Amino acid sequence: MHSWQSPHGRPLPPLGPRTLIMGVLNVTPDSFSDGGELVSPQSIIERAGQMIEAGADVLDLGGESTRPGAAAVSAAAELGRVLPAIAALRRSWPSVPLSIDTYKAEVAAAAIAAGADLINDIWGCTHGLTSAERNAWQAAARATGQPPLPCASAMAETAARLRCPIILMHNRPDRDYRNFWADLTLDFRLGLALAHDAGVEDRQIWLDPGFGFAKEPRHNLEVLKHLQRVVALGHPVLVGTSRKSTIGKVLGTAVDRRLEGTGATVVWAIQQGARMIRVHDVAEMVRFARMADAINAGLAFA
Repeated sequence: MHSWQSPHGRPLPPLGPRTLIMGVLNVTPDSFSDGGELVSPQSIIERAGQMIEAGADVLDLGGESTRPGAAAVSAAAELGRVLPAIAALRRSWPSVPLSIDTYKAEVAAAAIAAGADLINDIWGCTHGLTSAERNAWQAAARATGQPPLPCASAMAETAARLRCPIILMHNRPDRDYRNFWADLTLDFRLGLALAHDAGVEDRQIWLDPGFGFAKEPRHNLEVLKHLQRVVALGHPVLVGTSRKSTIGKVLGTAVDRRLEGTGATVVWAIQQGARMIRVHDVAEMVRFARMADAINAGLAFA
C-alpha cells in the first residue's frame, strides 16, 4: 500500500479503491478559467469550504497562471499571493491536506514552511533544462540506459530536504516528439532520476501526464487513451483535465461549458488507473468519480 507522508505529520488520504479528489484554488488574476475570482482571504476560505464540503481530499493552491501565454511572475509576487492564502486556510482548516502548485523551489520551500503539505510541480523537477540538454540526455539514455544527469534539481533537493511529497508533471520546452511515448517516458525517467538523485523517497512521488502541457490536442487524447503506460511506471498518477482547451476543441464549447467533457475524461482516467483527479468543479466531479469507482469495483461493490 502506497503511504505518503506530510512533513508536518498531518494525515494524508490513503490510497485505496476510492479515487482522491484535488480541488483547484487559484489565487491568480489570469488563470484560464477562474482567474481573479479569489481576491481576498475570505473568498479563498469560502471557496475552500465549498470544495471540502463537496468532497475534496486535497486543496491545490496556485499563485501563478500556467495557461499558454500567461506572463511569468517573480517568486516574491507568487509568495505574496500564496502565503496569505495558506495562513487563512490553515486557520480555518488545520488538518486539510494542502498542495502548493509551483515550479519555483524557493516558493515551494516557503509554502511548506507556512503549512503546505506537498509540492505540485508542473515541470516535474526539470524546470530550466533546455530542449538541447533534454535531447542530449535522452540520446544518451537510449544508448547507455543510465547516463549522467545534466544538472541537479533545486526542486528535487527542496522536496528531499523537507521530506515532503511531490507530484512530477510531464512537461517540456517544445512539442518536438520523435516518438511520443518513448520521449514522454524518457522525460519521466529524467524527472524521476533527478528526484532520486536528490534523495526523494519513492513513496513520496506521484506522476501526472501533463494534459494540456507541451502537447497538441491529439497528444492529450493519446496520453489519456493509454494512461496505463504512465501508471505502469510504478507511481500513483494524478490527472488534471478540468476545463482544458482540448475538451473545448472536441466539443466546440467555451471554458464554462466543459463540465460533461471533463466528466468523461475523469471516468476514463480512473478506469485507466488514475488515483487522484485535479478539478475545479468538485461537487460534480465527485459524482463522476464515485460512479467510476463503483464500476471498477464490480462484484466487490458494497
